[in-house]
Amino acid sequence: MKVMVTGGAGFIGSHTIKALLDLGYETVCVDDFNGYYDPAIKKRNVSQFRGVKGFTLYRQDITDLKAMSSIFKKEKPARVCHLAARAGVRASIEDPFIYEKVNVRGTLNMLELARLNNVGNFVLASSSSVYGNNKKIPFSETDNVDYPISPYAATKKAAELLAYNYHHLYSLNCTCLRFFTVYGPFGRPDMAPYLFTDAIYKGRKINRFGDGTSKRDFTYVSDIVSGIVSALGVKPGYEIINLGNNNPVELNYFISLIEKALGRKAVINQLPPQAGDVNITYADISKAKKLLGYTPKTGIEEGLKFLVDWYLKTAGTRR
Repeated sequence: MKVMVTGGAGFIGSHTIKALLDLGYETVCVDDFNGYYDPAIKKRNVSQFRGVKGFTLYRQDITDLKAMSSIFKKEKPARVCHLAARAGVRASIEDPFIYEKVNVRGTLNMLELARLNNVGNFVLASSSSVYGNNKKIPFSETDNVDYPISPYAATKKAAELLAYNYHHLYSLNCTCLRFFTVYGPFGRPDMAPYLFTDAIYKGRKINRFGDGTSKRDFTYVSDIVSGIVSALGVKPGYEIINLGNNNPVELNYFISLIEKALGRKAVINQLPPQAGDVNITYADISKAKKLLGYTPKTGIEEGLKFLVDWYLKTAGTRR
């Protein structure tokens, strides 16, 4: 079976492609290698697949409907794993228009092409950001998500609604996976796990927004990938499913674990909370367990040790 992975050169995308290739899937990677962060990082992510049987790479923008239509017609994927998106809460406040273009129009393009090309299952990467400052914890898929607090979150909610519409109108099987703060080796350089590790190792200050008591449900990348792969193999009709670790971690404890793994103390630049940031994320994963057989295996202590060990082996190879 052939799977198209959009955003396949990114952090989660490259891990997903590796898992799919290891399982024997033909994999079509689509990525535009944009400049949100250094494109050289994405190039290194996919360099491991060069020459691997069953792997095909297209450098293409999902917002280009004509170009993407040609790729669909040529490759004829049986499944689509749509991970491509503009990510980042704070950056979306600075430039909401690019988020609307990529996350809404780009997703609409992918859904329409999936419909026209008889794709059997469409898996969409959504985000825990859609929950906003939800008062009820843990966050459940049935909770109201009509109050996003960033443009990024709003575009992810819009993408879920488009997926539902394509299921309703055309019976396209769609699974929307709400990811909760994914981290691990090859992680995005703009996210706290890598950003803090790099800064503490190099003796630079880290920005701590708020008093450090905010909590995130950090989820190790291999656990997320296991949920993605499982979702590609089922035909649920239309489902929204949380993929998290079901264990919120306080920011101060998170920093202390990186300090311990590196054997260095953090120099903290204390700043006020930022617009768009939520106080806590906490995934109810009972639905994922039931429908996908999803069980996260890596706790934050072990996961951050893996991340730091990888960082120390590759320190200096990233900008």
